[in-house]
Amino acid sequence: MNPLIRPSRLAPGAHVAVVAPSGPVPEERLQAGLDVLRGWDLDPVVAPHVLDRHDELAYLAGTDADRAADLQTAWCDPAVDAVLCARGGYGAQRLVDLLDWEAMRAAGPKVFVGFSDVTALHEAFANRLGLVTLHGPMAAGVDFIKNARAQEHLRATLFEPESVRTIASTGAALIPGRARGVTLGGCLCLLAAEVGTPYARTSARGGLLCLEDVGEETYRLDRYLTQLLRAGLFEGVRGVLLGSWQECEPYERVRALLLDRLGGLGVPVVEEFGFGHGEGALTIPLGVSAELDADAGTLTLDEPALR
Repeated sequence: MNPLIRPSRLAPGAHVAVVAPSGPVPEERLQAGLDVLRGWDLDPVVAPHVLDRHDELAYLAGTDADRAADLQTAWCDPAVDAVLCARGGYGAQRLVDLLDWEAMRAAGPKVFVGFSDVTALHEAFANRLGLVTLHGPMAAGVDFIKNARAQEHLRATLFEPESVRTIASTGAALIPGRARGVTLGGCLCLLAAEVGTPYARTSARGGLLCLEDVGEETYRLDRYLTQLLRAGLFEGVRGVLLGSWQECEPYERVRALLLDRLGGLGVPVVEEFGFGHGEGALTIPLGVSAELDADAGTLTLDEPALR
């Protein structure tokens, strides 16, 4: 697995588009997030359908066509330097086949930020555009609005990426050791759901696989991991980073499952690395070469995430 193309870092005054590829967005949270972005001297532009809600499927932020159009228009606008997702939920998978990937490739690399359901888009951006993306807090997310650590780590990644080349967590080694590879991954259930689709990778060979999830019972997490194991995703993986398991069952149960399913891979595994749905989530670049030190709980990037 080779590292992907790194977009350019942001500078004060940069135009950033906010889109809603998945679930409906609470207006008050959106406004609070926009205030944070303006406080960073960014110029946020809200896509036309961010506050929409689908007439029949209330879990979607408007129709598939409108959500896809917002994302593609923002990406292809030469004045836009970055595209930030407003929130996750569900719906990103429904957009992937509606996007004009040739037009988006022609628009050139730019920064893309999101997590959770946005995992489907991270995978598509990696496989269709060959682009580094940022698994990080979203513009209308509670963590982004209220947590200083989440804000600062994303801000530093966007503006001063060399200052966060080593991402240090409070995590511990589930399986000790060091490994080098290219970062990939995201929300576990989305990675399992992507298996067999046109833009899904067939393996994480040469990769450092990042996994997290939210609100899942342990047997469902078992199902997702077992699906990925049976599908061959873990073949050749170099290491695994485990993020948050917010609103899942007590962590002792989740930990026992993770050890059961991942312990036989023979690669370093670090737990509680601090990305995902937990409080104060770290921003993890996807598609970059890095070294994982499971014992120290660190991920050291070969180069800054952004140029």
